[in-house]
Amino acid sequence: MKLFFSVGEPSGDLHGSNLIAELRAAEPGLRCIGFGGPKMAAAGLQPIEDLTKHAVMGFRPVIAKIGTFRRLVAEADAVLAKERPDAVVLIDFPGFNWHIAARAKERGIPVYYYGAPQIWAWASWRVAKMRRLVDHVLCKLPFEESWYRERGVAATYVGHPFFDETSQRKVDQTLVAELGKDPRPLVALLPGSRDQEVKKNLPDLLRTANKIRAAGVDARFAVAAFKDAHAERAREMVARELPDAMVFSAKTPEIIRAAKTVLACSGSVSLELMAERKPTVIAYRVSPTLYWACRAFLVNVKYCTLVNLLADPNPWIARRVPYEPDAPGSENVPYPEYATHRDRTDDMARHQVHWLTDEAEYDRRVAMLDDLAQRYARPGASVRAAAFLLDRLTDLYRRPVRKAA
Repeated sequence: MKLFFSVGEPSGDLHGSNLIAELRAAEPGLRCIGFGGPKMAAAGLQPIEDLTKHAVMGFRPVIAKIGTFRRLVAEADAVLAKERPDAVVLIDFPGFNWHIAARAKERGIPVYYYGAPQIWAWASWRVAKMRRLVDHVLCKLPFEESWYRERGVAATYVGHPFFDETSQRKVDQTLVAELGKDPRPLVALLPGSRDQEVKKNLPDLLRTANKIRAAGVDARFAVAAFKDAHAERAREMVARELPDAMVFSAKTPEIIRAAKTVLACSGSVSLELMAERKPTVIAYRVSPTLYWACRAFLVNVKYCTLVNLLADPNPWIARRVPYEPDAPGSENVPYPEYATHRDRTDDMARHQVHWLTDEAEYDRRVAMLDDLAQRYARPGASVRAAAFLLDRLTDLYRRPVRKAA
């Protein structure tokens, strides 16, 4: 059996590696080729190139790499023609992966999207492209399956692969214990996993930290950088804005576990924060142009945070009114979020100060997160996705797959 993978985000590399591990456990002779990152290569992918090195966001960065992406699509097409894989598996990275899906469909190769782009959240007209180019979507979130099916796209909910990774993760308990020796509350600052996110969001997180201190809260602060390059940039900013803050590289799980509250850039890390029951304020800086474009006609959901979407039984917006964390009803979702083009650090600090000084409100937030975690923070997505893929392929390759717990 032979599968072609196309994965372009660091988080997708992680989820892809877990999926490959489950597939190969059930089908030892499976051959995996295509685009992925170092984790997928370690799991058994024969890489054409590390696509995660080219992960970018925004119009200008994409334009700057257009030549690279065209070359990679041409390379993928040549591999599809030569290798004739049994199926193509896409994970995230839609701008590029649409082209891979198109080349596969032209050659009659079935396409599966595992961890599909959140087209239900914004620019939902792209569902026509999904319907045309993808044979089946394996959904991460429970409401996605019905959304796709109602629009003529075959879809199955398998769960979020993020929890497969967290269930296997080894946490440095020595560091957690060391951070817990100081009785003062620790506030974690998570500026994101992309260079652009760190550049845009960390300044706001540091300003918020200073305002928490100015409100009289004797808290400690720790920046959890995704990689060493981000840690170096963070240390430069911290030296100017918050000199006594600690900066760690590749220690996000430990910092989260040791923290009492969190300031975080929006992303899949919110699921880990839910699983760890950590009250969090979410921030995400965008340009004024993008903000108004999203609010005018692109965005279809009330929230940018996955945990808030899970918490609200009706996350869709009926009219273009932006979510406001202080509006009536906002207390029913766990994470105040500020997807914004302007400075909202006063508001962000106010929520943090409330939680750090009012134990009853802090406990209420923890209870909300516990309820959600009990329902959704379960591993097994990789097992279920592997079983689905193997079941869909020919009887020649079919093998029993262990059931998820």
